Amino acid sequence: MTGSTQKWNPADYTKNARFVSDLGMPVVEWLAPKAGESVLDLGCGDGVLTLKLQELGCQVIGVDASPEMIAGAQALGLQASICDGHRLTFSNEFNAVVSNAALHWMTQPEAVIAGVWNALKPGGRFVGEFGGYGNVATIVAGLERVLSGYGVTAKCPWYFPAPEEYAKLLTARGFEVKEIVLIPRPTPLPGDVGGWLRTFAQSYTNVLPASQRQNFLASVVDALKPDLCDAAGNWHADYVRLRFSATKPRQD
Repeated sequence: MTGSTQKWNPADYTKNARFVSDLGMPVVEWLAPKAGESVLDLGCGDGVLTLKLQELGCQVIGVDASPEMIAGAQALGLQASICDGHRLTFSNEFNAVVSNAALHWMTQPEAVIAGVWNALKPGGRFVGEFGGYGNVATIVAGLERVLSGYGVTAKCPWYFPAPEEYAKLLTARGFEVKEIVLIPRPTPLPGDVGGWLRTFAQSYTNVLPASQRQNFLASVVDALKPDLCDAAGNWHADYVRLRFSATKPRQD
């Protein structure tokens, strides 16, 4: 994970966003890992999905841009290191690269895809799921609308492509795209949307003085309630996920 003003707190992540890794099993199913395979978990976060792959018998290395998240992964006994996903330095090392809920934080996709290509052995798989076109569109609109009332703007920190766009980037680098699909997935939140905002939307809150941030977040929660909270008080995030599987062709 990355993001210029985004800082990660593993405890907050566990409290407000554990559903991210809990919903990551479809990526593992698409990967279809085999015991003994070497796998790179790109944007591993605190290592929960990495651990699942290790328990399946894979030789897994996790990388993430967040020192705090890497510390969490290492606390699980995982082999994990700090690395910017735009600047992977592996060469012909892995049978597979997997990524869950991280690629949308990497806003230079061509650089990421090139690094993954170099990291894979011929015949290796690149399988991932991340925010796709339309992901959290309601949340982003609410953030921007309330922020405009403060007379400031913030740059969106995420890359949410359509399937056609991302498939074109993969193909341009030489990958064979096996499957790519956009999946609307409204996702229940453990509380109101405020926890999600505090965890993920720091690029918006950080443009304001610290003294204004709490009121700003409260106003965003109020603005989003009609769209994202049902009559029983249950909140959801308007997620749309892009899931894909691609292969680096074998050499003749």
